[in-house]
Amino acid sequence: MTSRDVVQVYTFEEAEGKTVFELGGKGYGLVEMSKIGLPVPPGLIIPTSVCKEFYKMGQLPPNLIDEVLLKLKKIEEKVNKRFGSPTDPLLLSVRSGAPYSMPGMMDTILNLGLNDVNVRALSEKTENKNFAYDLYFRLIEMFGTTVMGVDKNSFNVIRSEYQLSSGISEVPIENYLQAISKAKNLIKDKSGFEFPQDPKEQLQMAITMVFKSWNNPRAKLYRKMYKIPDDACTAVVLQVMVFGNMGLHSGSGVCFTRNPSTGGDELYGEYLKGAQGEAIVAGAQVPQPLDALKSELPQVYDELRKYAKIVERHFKDMQEIEFTVQEGRLYILQTRMGKRTPFAALKIAVDLVKEGVITKQEAITRVDLNELNKNLLKVINPTFKGKPILKGLGASPGVASGKVVFKIDDAVNYSSRGESIILVRPETSPEDLRGVSVSQGVLTAKGGITSHAAVVMRGLGKPAVVGAQKMKIDLENEYFSCNGIVVRKFDYITIDGNDGCVYLGVVPTIEQKESQEYKEFLEWLRDYKVSNSK
Repeated sequence: MTSRDVVQVYTFEEAEGKTVFELGGKGYGLVEMSKIGLPVPPGLIIPTSVCKEFYKMGQLPPNLIDEVLLKLKKIEEKVNKRFGSPTDPLLLSVRSGAPYSMPGMMDTILNLGLNDVNVRALSEKTENKNFAYDLYFRLIEMFGTTVMGVDKNSFNVIRSEYQLSSGISEVPIENYLQAISKAKNLIKDKSGFEFPQDPKEQLQMAITMVFKSWNNPRAKLYRKMYKIPDDACTAVVLQVMVFGNMGLHSGSGVCFTRNPSTGGDELYGEYLKGAQGEAIVAGAQVPQPLDALKSELPQVYDELRKYAKIVERHFKDMQEIEFTVQEGRLYILQTRMGKRTPFAALKIAVDLVKEGVITKQEAITRVDLNELNKNLLKVINPTFKGKPILKGLGASPGVASGKVVFKIDDAVNYSSRGESIILVRPETSPEDLRGVSVSQGVLTAKGGITSHAAVVMRGLGKPAVVGAQKMKIDLENEYFSCNGIVVRKFDYITIDGNDGCVYLGVVPTIEQKESQEYKEFLEWLRDYKVSNSK
């Protein structure tokens, strides 16, 4: 591995033919999409074998950064920009990519390569100071949080103090300059080190950070939950940045090629205008449904729909796609097998057989037989006449009743005692996984149907209601209020992840009737003499 004649870094073209276990899921998806001609920004992949070497040696292998910089020259030629240039810098995203889907469990850095000098050049070249300095603040914020260990809330305080939005804004440039200065001072005060001005140093520290994030607490917990091998390790994807925050015709989104809650054959997702990709999955805002993109940029929407079908057919399964629109131009940044409810998994498998994409035998392997009975989702008994106190977005179907708690530790502790718990939060982050995973349901004031809470709860087959914006949460005193009603810690509520409604108390439920797909699938099991747990 440490020899100069061993390739440690691949361009997307060089990586063709490599496996998902070598390239990680993110890298493998990008290579495949590039191969079939989708609009994927170019980039490099550091394979999982290097991560394994990192943990053996306790440091990056010798010559790795030289290898990266050498391969970056090929990318620089494609985009006619140079990494570290003081006048026209190439900026990179640095992202993890395990062989198994682990959404939000490891760390990412965007806009890498900016510094005090080239941010001025970028602002002049784009004739958009707000855009350039917004990118720079985001880099310092993400770098400070993920690489240098500064608490994210400290950066949120700076954002609030200088009224920096997470999308397109008309904030006075002086606000950005002061916020950037304060953020750099914060990093120095908390970590003892300066924010690095050398893009090469930024790159080395960011790659190290991604490898280290393979063993952060939330990643370890997620692997344990889903029985992912600890030695699988992560790849690192370095990709040319495209910018969803460049202007009014820019934005970022996430879409599923089919509905991950119901399995319906429809493009399902969200779009956040004037935002970079991390904003939409973080759940700090409520994005718009994809219809907003269809209305504002119909040509881009049509392209996205076309590419979604191409990608699904290529991978022969429902996909989750991340995309960015930069001034009316669509870029596909990632695809992976989409997390889905047990109900959706069954319907998608049956429908793909009917469409001639997979065989019946393949469909049987796509459905967890131990989860089969979860296809009989709970719904509110139609005889119930109570009215909801609150409505959000139904992000993961089913109905759950339980005691309200607001703190992650409480969710863990009371669930371990056999209590049914509904976790109520302003938003959830990947760090909240241990509380989210043990709760019967999750209710959030912010976030959308593609946020972290929504994706995780769908994967667990548990109800979630997100984006309940009328709910005002007081975490300190542990209550929430809406429409004049106050709900305190340990009060019972019922959430309906089918339609997003929230009710006081425990609401009566019934199981849905067996679907046609459920009946067909059971026949296939009998035909192929496969037993299930029912």
